[in-house]
Amino acid sequence: MINFIICEDEKEIRKNTKSCILSFMMNYDIDYKIYEFDAYNKKFEDIVKEDNGFKIYFLDIKTNNGSGLDAARMIREKYDDWVSAIIIMTSYAEYKYEALSSRLYLLDFIVKFDNCDKKIKEDLLIAMKSYDKRYKMLSYEYNHTYYKLEYRQIIYIEKETDSKRCIIKTKYGEQAIPGTLSEVYKKLDDRFLKIHKSMIVNVNEISKYEIRKNKITFKNGDHTHLISRNKKKELIESVCSSN
Repeated sequence: MINFIICEDEKEIRKNTKSCILSFMMNYDIDYKIYEFDAYNKKFEDIVKEDNGFKIYFLDIKTNNGSGLDAARMIREKYDDWVSAIIIMTSYAEYKYEALSSRLYLLDFIVKFDNCDKKIKEDLLIAMKSYDKRYKMLSYEYNHTYYKLEYRQIIYIEKETDSKRCIIKTKYGEQAIPGTLSEVYKKLDDRFLKIHKSMIVNVNEISKYEIRKNKITFKNGDHTHLISRNKKKELIESVCSSN
């Protein structure tokens, strides 16, 4: 999942930035959402602190309610997010030195009325390269639609009863994937463990494993007892090494 977060108090600029993103993402088969704000408020901060995928920010350097640089500092320092792409936008070129010398690892500084659309597209291309290299993904086709899911967003995968498909539980919902659990397992990396003929878990998303109850509790609150006897030892070792 890619999240585009636009904070801009000029409606037309905000609308144009969104239009550029929509046009750009027509070339990608990746789930994404666009969030729009006209101020750096609590709702904006709620999105910042939410762990819901890779984020690309377009931040107005000065609004009637806050500074884009202060918002970038909050993203990087308060919430320790040094991964998301941050692009500062302004009508005033004189702020460029202040922005780029802030040591906040900004992707770019865009002057709104200086070939803005072209620069947004160029920055999106750079951000997507970072996204592709940083996050491993599970890719598959289902019902003539191509899907890409980040491994880190997958909590567990369960075989659907009386069906030739599996259900993937992610941090933002559920998705179906065709094939057997064994076929899906071959596509995953070593953060995943097949603990039962009907269950694959992302070890990094396990909150605790209660051995006596033979119960896994995941970080999102879900739990399962689908753990084979011959997988208990491997599960214990995996949970211990991930903590």
